[in-house]
Amino acid sequence: MTPGSIIRLLTLAAIWGASFLFMRVAVAEFGPAWLMFGRVLLASLFLAAVALAYQRSLPIRQYAGHFMLLSLFNTALPFLLFAYAAQTLTASLLAVLNATAPLWGALIGWLFFRQLMTIKVVLGLALGISGVAILVGFDDVVANSAALPAVAAAAGAACCYGIATWYTRLARPVPAFINAHGNMWGATLWLAPLLWFIPMPVAEPATQSILAVLALGIVCTGVAYLLYFRLVQDLGATPTLTVTFLIPVFGVVWGHLFLDEIIGWHTLAGATIVIAGTMLVTGFSVRAFRAAAVLKEQELKEQ
Repeated sequence: MTPGSIIRLLTLAAIWGASFLFMRVAVAEFGPAWLMFGRVLLASLFLAAVALAYQRSLPIRQYAGHFMLLSLFNTALPFLLFAYAAQTLTASLLAVLNATAPLWGALIGWLFFRQLMTIKVVLGLALGISGVAILVGFDDVVANSAALPAVAAAAGAACCYGIATWYTRLARPVPAFINAHGNMWGATLWLAPLLWFIPMPVAEPATQSILAVLALGIVCTGVAYLLYFRLVQDLGATPTLTVTFLIPVFGVVWGHLFLDEIIGWHTLAGATIVIAGTMLVTGFSVRAFRAAAVLKEQELKEQ
């Protein structure tokens, strides 16, 4: 792996980890619906500008149904659920719960697609559940029963990502950039009707909240997608999966540095156990990481 790829990988993890920080900053004044609508609309416009610059068209008629279904479970619904949860839960807890998406994917595969449960996957699921139990059970914020719907919402958001993963596997292949671009416009259409029924809590949001929305849409979504595609192109899908395990680390760090969130023993223990469980479920290992990276480098040299 080149130094440039390492920098891009760490940057992507830092950006996606910061998304939970920005949600916490802006959700009180924008509310979940307006916050996430602003995020996906800004991301859509950013990706449209990139597509225009690189002369990449968006075949809406060809993939309209696919974009709408993918965007519901991959973006609109999970973004909305995370934003709802961000009104109560810390950025640290949100980032770790987000990392459970592969665990939900494995469970969905077993329940609905007859995917075999290996010993590693079962152990990974057990570790993931244990890690979440430690995080939730010993967190002062969750000690209040009123926070339980927020925990359920965040878990539901991660489950949506698991559903989207399976849908993507079964759907016909679509070029990555087109998928991301169409996905954002689809999410914009899904969230737009909610604005009529869910008003913004304040008429004039503060400057820092507006900046947080801009950061969520342009940086944490638009720029992040471009970084992700570049990493998949340079390294392959398996090494890029490392970002899944780095996001909680940055989420915890950003929450502590900028929101004064306390990093308790349960945060470190729970996050570590969840990440370990996710690695087992996905079959990720250092050896597989190196092998995939070397294979990708050989392919690039031969081209």
